[in-house]
Amino acid sequence: MSAADTPLPRPPFDPELQAVLDTLSAQLPPTITPEMIQPMRQAMGQGPDARETLTRRGLDVRDVTISSYDGGAVVLSVVRPAGHSGAGPGFYYCHGGGMMFGDALGGVEVLADWLLRYDAVGVSVGYRLAPEHPDPTPVEDCYAGLVWTAEHAGELGIAPDRLVIAGSSAGGGLAAGTALLARDRRGPALAGQLLMYPMLDDRDDTVSTAQIHGVGMWDRGSNRTGWTALLGTRRGTGDVSVYAAPARAAELSGLPPTFIDCGSAEVFRDEDVAYATRIWAAGGQAELHVWPGGFHAFDVFASHTTLAKDMVAARDRWIDRLFS
Repeated sequence: MSAADTPLPRPPFDPELQAVLDTLSAQLPPTITPEMIQPMRQAMGQGPDARETLTRRGLDVRDVTISSYDGGAVVLSVVRPAGHSGAGPGFYYCHGGGMMFGDALGGVEVLADWLLRYDAVGVSVGYRLAPEHPDPTPVEDCYAGLVWTAEHAGELGIAPDRLVIAGSSAGGGLAAGTALLARDRRGPALAGQLLMYPMLDDRDDTVSTAQIHGVGMWDRGSNRTGWTALLGTRRGTGDVSVYAAPARAAELSGLPPTFIDCGSAEVFRDEDVAYATRIWAAGGQAELHVWPGGFHAFDVFASHTTLAKDMVAARDRWIDRLFS
């Protein structure tokens, strides 16, 4: 480890979360390297069936295949309550996975309560993954899916003025990049963007990225692996699009109302705080939550804890206000 990679002191993990990490550390590697991508994909493919889980909750799931910017095929999963009728809120979702893992139904259960509560429709995009499909493919796939969703809002049962884009982790970064594309291309109007601990900055130069080495659920080494998979040798250089790394965007005006959350003890903390701050500076509206002692994605890995329940409740309240 070079002097530049020497970890800085970090905020302590919440005691309940630390207990979860102690258990998970025996099962998951602290740092994801390029050599781990394929074995981890295979292991993830043997996990629980998300489609079956959603169906048991009273949600119908169907897949649609569309063409992306380059003619490539992209799968969208449409999820809605059984018997849904009329036009209500819509959630367009970009899954997490460090740009390297996941599919259209990966993590989409985060939407389930909202779909049932509001009789809403979710559309989740199975963007093509890096490193096989580097930038700009993932964000362009996400944008193509958003355009399709807006164009088919009537048949899907989505009110055009109530469409929210959402994403978690890498998907949060892709959701932010897609919202920037929609703004700059005068594309679909968005009622809000819900960015859950989003991956926004490839430059690896914040205090929080220097604090998280070999701990938590996504450390500095994993982050470098993910960004390198997406950008290759362009990572950290001047040759990176703002749509790939939204933290680089010079202009953040004209964005929809934004919600951002993260933990105080995760790599993405400082870039997420900066993104909210710059939205405010541009005259926009953003709600920011930094959960004390939170590691990356603790709402998923430690959903039973007090802090995770508070995190989810804050998102619920924001959505309630947005749709009221």
